[in-house]
Amino acid sequence: MPIVYSTLNHPLRVPLAAELHSRPPIRLDAPEKITHLAVHGRNEPRQPADKLGLQSALLADFCAHFGVPAPAGNAKYFFHDFGRFRLKWECHTEFAGYTFVAASRPAAQDGGIFSAMPSAELPEAWLLTLEGRLLVATHIALDRAQASAEDSVSQMRRLFDTNAVIGCEAAESAQVWTDFQIHADGFGRFVVLDAGLKGMQAGRLVQRLLEIETYRVMALLGLPVAQQAAPVLNDIEAELASVTRGMLAQQKPGLSEAQGMEEEQALLQQITLLASRLEQLSVDDSYRFSASQAYFGLVQSRIAELRERRVEGVPTVEEFMARRLAPAMNTCESTARRQEVLAERIANTNSLLRTSVGIRQERQNSQILASMNARAAQQLRLQQAVEGLSAVAISYYLVGLISYLMKGLKAGGLHLDTELVTGVAVPVLALAVWFGVRRLRRRATRGGHAAH
Repeated sequence: MPIVYSTLNHPLRVPLAAELHSRPPIRLDAPEKITHLAVHGRNEPRQPADKLGLQSALLADFCAHFGVPAPAGNAKYFFHDFGRFRLKWECHTEFAGYTFVAASRPAAQDGGIFSAMPSAELPEAWLLTLEGRLLVATHIALDRAQASAEDSVSQMRRLFDTNAVIGCEAAESAQVWTDFQIHADGFGRFVVLDAGLKGMQAGRLVQRLLEIETYRVMALLGLPVAQQAAPVLNDIEAELASVTRGMLAQQKPGLSEAQGMEEEQALLQQITLLASRLEQLSVDDSYRFSASQAYFGLVQSRIAELRERRVEGVPTVEEFMARRLAPAMNTCESTARRQEVLAERIANTNSLLRTSVGIRQERQNSQILASMNARAAQQLRLQQAVEGLSAVAISYYLVGLISYLMKGLKAGGLHLDTELVTGVAVPVLALAVWFGVRRLRRRATRGGHAAH
């Protein structure tokens, strides 16, 4: 049965299926001129009251200049034929790409292959709104191949005005030439010569070259971050070494417990600050380094899709990137790894320092317990002395009471030897009181143990 009810679908089924076809290449037929701009910035509102994000607003302003309806605010892809040129707009996470395509006019050949590019049709007022955001600006001239790649080398060196030209045969049906430099007009330049491209091959080839150029620059955004992080990491490593030396100094004899504890607390505070500085640096840099590695991976995959074949005496795009871009990416990767290793070293040092502080605290606690035991023993001896004095005092008062009782009985007429009775009562009462106090102490002791 056909699935005609939308309620049967998962909410993401249609968007995910459309995502695979959301950025198709433009159909190109040589000769054509292409201008590509990459505008840096996330598609987020510049002001809380703005309804459109930055990139969507820029596209809306461009369309408004030509009287063309702009796409919806959440659009990621837009294509329109403006008559004098065609525009393909793609919005990515950190940038948006504008690809302008115009047919090459015969009259333009008099001014050179890079004359009358589509950039001449762009409104100047709109270009000025890109101030500080233009990350990539590239011209591509797509033309028919008139000679073999080997025979075109000298012509391309004259065209790019340098011997450092980079080129290859791509997909066995085209020639790609560039120098990866920004020329006097502010644009980079590519020449693509069609030697038998079929169908959408020309569009796909140009799209790969534009992605290589854009992702190359996006990947390099991590290099300044790595260069700025290097002196900060040097400072943190030097301070960590100072903390380690301070920990070794704590092991020297002649240092009192109070002094050792005070210095260890100072070291612990210092290493906590180091950990905070490194964590802040990692939070600030981790996204940029991860993004650079992801962009570098895209560059490598797009180069592989070119299926390059070497032209004698000219480096290929892959060789150029391996010699120029890969070292920068290795710097970013090594800086990120250095941050991770330094974080592990700080954690280990912090653990050792806390262990040392814990041992010193346990030693102090043991001394406090020993002192408490000594005081408890002193209190016990004092208590025993007080118990003896208490027995004597109680016996003295009881003997006095018995003496008064005997005197009263004698005055009442009983013939008693008061002194004898009192003398006999003294040892008897003293022993009775002593045993009574001891028994009370034992009961109190058993009651305390039972409570624990």
